[in-house]
Amino acid sequence: MKLTSDDETLAENKVLILYILSKVAKPISNHALLSLVLTITDMNYFYFQQFLLDLLENGYISQFEKDGHSFYEMTSSGKETLELTKNIVPGIIKLKVDNSFKKELENFENDHSIVAEYTPRSENYFDISCKIVEHNETIFEVKTFVGSKEQAKEIVYNWQNHANEIYPNILKILTKKQ
Repeated sequence: MKLTSDDETLAENKVLILYILSKVAKPISNHALLSLVLTITDMNYFYFQQFLLDLLENGYISQFEKDGHSFYEMTSSGKETLELTKNIVPGIIKLKVDNSFKKELENFENDHSIVAEYTPRSENYFDISCKIVEHNETIFEVKTFVGSKEQAKEIVYNWQNHANEIYPNILKILTKKQ
């Protein structure tokens, strides 16, 4: 997909994001929305961000910040627009969303109660955030930085796969009397 051409594809992807937001029916983080979109279609991260920006600029979705993350929800204008344009999205994609969405959303909520991500600040500096989220509330979070992408990936992998062991150990260390 080329971002500068094929207006029909661009519109289809924007409407798909609106369609998914209508199914979620609650505020959703940027990361969560991207994950749900990727279960339906193969979309480049940068195109996804551009589509979100376009939807925000047109007033079809709104954005707010919580715990340092962006959350999105559909506006009433977005709902009206979706009703007028949802036929742009091919029926097979809507069927895929409708049939697998509840399962994917449940899996997503279960899988994403443990969140770890790294963000590059420069070539040799990476911010890392590891957290546990329950019912859209962050109950535990650790932020740090490292000097290599490999180390950042290792920390993210370890948190995602071993948070159930790491978290109690951190609490034990933090509550230990000296």
